[in-house]
Amino acid sequence: MNMYEYEKKMPALLLTSSMVVSVALLSAGCVTKIAASATDDTEGAPVLWAAGETRDKIVVISDLHLGINDNYTETLANRPLLIEFLQRLQSTSDVRELVIAGDFLDEWYLPVDYPSYTDEKQFYQDVIATNQDVIDALNKVIQSGIKLVYVPGNHDMLLEADVLQKAIPNIVQARDAKGLGAYYTGDRNEIVIEHGHRYDVFSAPDTVTNAQLCGNDQTILPAGYFYARYAATWVLEGRPAVAKDLPVVTAVPDKDDTDQYGAYLYYDLLKNISTRMTPNESLDQKIFDMHIAGFNDAYSYLDFYPAQQADGTISASVLFKNIQRTWAQRQSRNEIKVPNNFSEAVAGALDWEYYFGQAKTQYLENSNENVDVVLFGHTHVPIYQDQGNGQYYLNTGTWVDHNTDYPEATRTFAVITTGKKDTTALYSYGEDGTVSDISASVSKNAE
Repeated sequence: MNMYEYEKKMPALLLTSSMVVSVALLSAGCVTKIAASATDDTEGAPVLWAAGETRDKIVVISDLHLGINDNYTETLANRPLLIEFLQRLQSTSDVRELVIAGDFLDEWYLPVDYPSYTDEKQFYQDVIATNQDVIDALNKVIQSGIKLVYVPGNHDMLLEADVLQKAIPNIVQARDAKGLGAYYTGDRNEIVIEHGHRYDVFSAPDTVTNAQLCGNDQTILPAGYFYARYAATWVLEGRPAVAKDLPVVTAVPDKDDTDQYGAYLYYDLLKNISTRMTPNESLDQKIFDMHIAGFNDAYSYLDFYPAQQADGTISASVLFKNIQRTWAQRQSRNEIKVPNNFSEAVAGALDWEYYFGQAKTQYLENSNENVDVVLFGHTHVPIYQDQGNGQYYLNTGTWVDHNTDYPEATRTFAVITTGKKDTTALYSYGEDGTVSDISASVSKNAE
């Protein structure tokens, strides 16, 4: 069973730290298909499309979520199709770069009974070994003359550069703050590619909130990591309906009290999730046995679930205490160009418009930037937004087997043709090898 089999309204930020939003589905008349039998006339090898004479195309994929164990990896049925896609990409001679925009390898989708471990490098080496056929295909992409670039995501924020470099020696890694990266590319450096979790309260690296608790500033894993594992456990158990006696906050703080109102918004969002997501494990059971990323203890669900404390304030009791008070410092450490407030970030967590807004604020409308195209992943929802002034925002979607938010096309990717004026498109890769242009169907104004 896969966690994307949740009901549509289950906020995926707690499952894969992705956001559930409504999006128009494919419809006849708004999808352009390229024949699956397309071949390169000079080589006779299958290609993705009839290539032009110039290597000017940048292909972006994200959210592959390749796991350590095939019994609960999110991308199993689609893995052979991913390999096939990479093989055809190698023969498509106008492709300049392939960018993997985060959540390539997955350390978050693990049930809580997955054996506790201390060697993060060995964990990722094992993920790589489980998916060696994909790694081999990526090495061959590089051998074909295509530049391969990796940008970190939240599900692989603990992946060390040397581990990935050993597996794919000639890969280029775009990293800035720990667990994050932004890659600028194109003829004019007019394209920027991020995963998008930098702006997500639940998924952005957090070395601040638990520093005093753990006595170090290595506790990079954010709250979304714990909720993701809790949710994965629930799905793998068959989504049981178990009564949970969750703490209840009855008094809504005044909006002028930005500290406590932000804490309440955080509580209210998690309350709505926790009443539906009910694994068999009890609330006070120490199910999170953590000996990685600065943590060295076992924690329960109640340890990080917000509640009304004895002094009247709203906060978790142990993990992520007063999380609203660390957001500004987290943004600074995570090198966010234009910071926002905690309440705005929480309120936007389930809305793709929030990420589009961040793309505009951080890049498209930022006078210190010279960017025409912004690409994020993270939400698993493919989005195509043409600003009408030569600027675009795209979300690349995902390759997981069951994408509840967009079931018609789980294997989506972006293509940017760079030049004096860029052109952009979103595609899906069909089970029969057909490449379909879905840009119109996932644009903001799609009917």
